[in-house]
Amino acid sequence: MAEQNKQQEEVVVDKGYASWSDLVKLEDYWAIWLGFAILVIGLIIYLPNEPKNLRETIAESNAIMQLEANKAPFKTIEYYKAADAKGMKATSSPIAKTIKKFQNKPHGWSTNPLDAFFMDSTQADAKKAKAVTKYEKVKKAADESFAAATIAQGAAAEANFANAELNQQATDAISDWRNKKFAAGKAKKKTKASPYNQLTWLIMLCVALGIFFAIGRAAMGHSPVKFFIGFFFVFAIATLAYVSAQQSTMKGLGIGYAAWAILFGLLISNTVGTPKWVMPAVQTEYFIKTGLVLLGAEVLFSKIIAIGIPGIFVAWVVTPIVLITTYIFGQKVVKMPSKTLNIVISADMSVCGVSAAIATAAACRAKKEELTLAVGLSLVFTSIMMILMPAFIKAVDMPFILGGAWMGGTIDATGAVAAAGAFLSQKALYVAATIKMIQNVLIGITAFGVAIYWCTRVDCTPGRSVNAWEIWYRFPKFVLGFLAASVLFSWIYGSMGPDVGYAMVDHGVIRGFSKAFRGWFFCLAFVSIGLATNFRELAHYFKGGKPLILYVCGQTFNLLLTLTMAYIMFYLVFPEITAKI
Repeated sequence: MAEQNKQQEEVVVDKGYASWSDLVKLEDYWAIWLGFAILVIGLIIYLPNEPKNLRETIAESNAIMQLEANKAPFKTIEYYKAADAKGMKATSSPIAKTIKKFQNKPHGWSTNPLDAFFMDSTQADAKKAKAVTKYEKVKKAADESFAAATIAQGAAAEANFANAELNQQATDAISDWRNKKFAAGKAKKKTKASPYNQLTWLIMLCVALGIFFAIGRAAMGHSPVKFFIGFFFVFAIATLAYVSAQQSTMKGLGIGYAAWAILFGLLISNTVGTPKWVMPAVQTEYFIKTGLVLLGAEVLFSKIIAIGIPGIFVAWVVTPIVLITTYIFGQKVVKMPSKTLNIVISADMSVCGVSAAIATAAACRAKKEELTLAVGLSLVFTSIMMILMPAFIKAVDMPFILGGAWMGGTIDATGAVAAAGAFLSQKALYVAATIKMIQNVLIGITAFGVAIYWCTRVDCTPGRSVNAWEIWYRFPKFVLGFLAASVLFSWIYGSMGPDVGYAMVDHGVIRGFSKAFRGWFFCLAFVSIGLATNFRELAHYFKGGKPLILYVCGQTFNLLLTLTMAYIMFYLVFPEITAKI
């Protein structure tokens, strides 16, 4: 047996792999198992607990919506009210609220960081009073807008909805009411401030996640005790990153937890140095691969179909063109010295940021320093774009649906896309988030394509053929978990129907359970990236500013091509689909 293992090691080394365990990729398989464990637990908790009268309310609302759709050539006030009535969510249940406390990140704060962890009744009452004043002002604007929408719709109805000008005026007035109602809803949430002690819940979460990941490390042959001890440090830095991101000014600037997590990790590793006892818990790929399996559950095929062919063109046609063009540009024009860095930056910038970078880096065996550099560039430009793009769209009076499609196809991070879309309108948020979700499907396809290309064109030697097994060894297995989760949850969502699926899967298992865990896993991964990176190892990659030039040029091309494709698809080829959004 020992001789057999030795022979296996020799074969592996001959193929360019570090060890047999590297080839087997136990980490990938455990990421899949752990990710699915969370998803299954979420299903067990939420699916048996439907909100009261959910299906009856949905049936009544759908009947009204159908009646209104037959009556008018636009979505009427009654149509939207019926749609709102059926928007019940599984996250409103008592068990869901307890789970939220357990998973919750530190709270928002302005001047005192302790507010992120504690709030007594006196502070809560003061915050509530301030929020109520603001809410009343926003609600008044929403009520006035509703009155104007009612008058405009009444005028269109008097003309039997046959006057195009009156119909358009009603459509615009109703759209304005919807946006102001959305803003009032966000303001209303802040009026429900209550006392909290988040520190206790965070300690419980730390222990639970530490045990959760330690089980996998033990199964991979590592010390679970050493991992568990180091995990407290990694989790503490992740918590600090969330605290920094929740500060009101930083939140307004769009500087999210990912940037803070990497920054704090880098400061520690490049000053006092990462303590040796922490290193067993510095497991970048382990954390993020598990999170990516959870991300797969958020990619629902029915939502992809709902936005139609325009969104698919923007996400699935533009993205491969940008990726391939940027890679060729990096090799032929910029003369990137590292092909792996070139392809990781190209995938990061064109597909969907960090998630695509991780999958691509695994497929081409990029160095951790190259992954850190690509992720760093992505985070910087994501923060810039999520602020500047909505401002530009408003300044040039670009249609918000077009703006949402543009941002969804170009801003790297899913969370940043949603935040940028919310700056514009509810429709822009929907379009931007959906296109980003469609684009996320390409994570697996990109990793597979890169694995094939690297095996057959980059890492192969003259006169030596590459068999399918070598491509399989190179392919990041956790992507299979991502795809499997997407297929499973798409099937569950589809079998329930869009309305029940929205309440029980989208706003139950996903938003009420797996999505919060995914955020924590990603944050732990970003902390690990910083703790394991040395600036001296990164320095030579910046020679001549080539990575920055590559990213800027590639993103510029991405912005231009995505905007062009979005305009053509949403407004020239399929305007009827756009009108129904």
